[in-house]
This record gives sequence, structure tokens and C-alpha cells, in this order.
Amino acid sequence: MEPRIGIIVCGFSENRQFVTNPYIQSVRYARGLPLVLPIVRSDHILEEYVRLCDGFLFCGGEDITPLLFGEEPKNGNGSTDITVDLFQIRLMKQILASRKPVLAICRGMQVLSVACGGSIWQDISLIPARTLDHMQKTKNRSDVSHRIYTERGSLLRKSVGSLLYVNSFHHQAVNSPGKNVTVSAHAQDGTIEGIEVKSHPFAVGVQWHPECMYRTSPEMRGLFHEFISHALINRAQ
Repeated sequence: MEPRIGIIVCGFSENRQFVTNPYIQSVRYARGLPLVLPIVRSDHILEEYVRLCDGFLFCGGEDITPLLFGEEPKNGNGSTDITVDLFQIRLMKQILASRKPVLAICRGMQVLSVACGGSIWQDISLIPARTLDHMQKTKNRSDVSHRIYTERGSLLRKSVGSLLYVNSFHHQAVNSPGKNVTVSAHAQDGTIEGIEVKSHPFAVGVQWHPECMYRTSPEMRGLFHEFISHALINRAQ
């Protein structure tokens, strides 16, 4: 049977919770069973989510409330929703404790970092170095923007190789990765593009949007298939 993949909603749009379609499609194309998990204020339901699913996909979205990683708001910080933040961080901690596989994309990677005690650059302009423009302005979200380099021995390198061309839609970035978190990919300007949790079977965060490149990039398909394969192993246990 296909592994059940919990796709955590991106956030709210007025009175609606939403997930954009490419996340659902990528899970489905990679032979997972997509289940959309809405935001709830119930520890019991969070526990049920973790029991129900074999793997979890955290999606992109708005910024994380700076107080949740120990900072006051700075210039460049964007829209936040602490209800979404608290739900996702609490759920992420429970998933990591369960050792079930998790793929965290863009904001999701930042949630992974904060859940492990890490911090975020509230705007890339605050990084004390010359940086690339990480918010591309192309017609298609599947278009590539810049290169990344993966670290030797990382799960990312196993999935996508040592050099990868990626898209880029973020104005924030991971600063301190967090406890037991390693950096697994960088952009040419040094910006962190991938993280992994040590000694976890598969807890991977990527700063780009592989779901938007699933149809055009064999490497992005490889990343999703690696994630789903770990969820399938988890289901069989």
C-alpha cells in the first residue's frame, strides 16, 4: 500500500486553510498517498496526525514570528501568523521525536531549524556579506535561478548529486541551524540551502521549491522518491 504522506497546510487565506497543488501532485507522482493536515489547537490531534501518517511534507509560506527564535522584529521581516507558527513547530517536534521521515521545503526548512533551536535571518539583506538575489522574478516557478552545492555524505547529495540548479523564492534564510542539525547545502554566496537532522533516518530541509520543478528536473524527482521510499520503509515497520 502507498505510504500516507501528511502535507501540512501552508497557512490561512482569509477564512480558508490552503495547500498549493504542486505539493500534492509531487507526492502523488512519487507514489505517496497525500493527506492534507489542517491547523488545529489540540495536542491530541497532533498525536493522531503523527500516528496516522508514514511521512510528512512541510510547505512554503509566510515568515516565522521572530520571538519564536529569540529575536525582536527587524527591517525586512514580513507577514507572520503565530497560530500557524506554533502549530507547525509543535507538530515538527513531535514528528522528529517519532523518527518518521520529513521533507521540509522553504518556510518548512526554517520551521525545522527553529523547532531544533535554530534561528533565521529575518531578511537576506541583514546577512553581513554580499548575497545573490534569492527572490527570482521569472515567468515560471519551475525556471532555475542559481546553483547549490551539497555536502559530502549528506542525504541531499545521495538524492540530487553534488551540484544542482534550483529555483529560488525566499527573502529569509537559516542563520543558526539548530541543535543536532547539519548544513547539507550552500548557495555560491554561502546562504544555507539545505539542512539535515543528525542521526535521524530522513529529516531534510531545502530552501528552494522542488515541487515546482518535479516535472522538469530528474534531481527533484529523485528527492521526492527518496523521501517516499523512507516513508514506505516506515510503513512496513
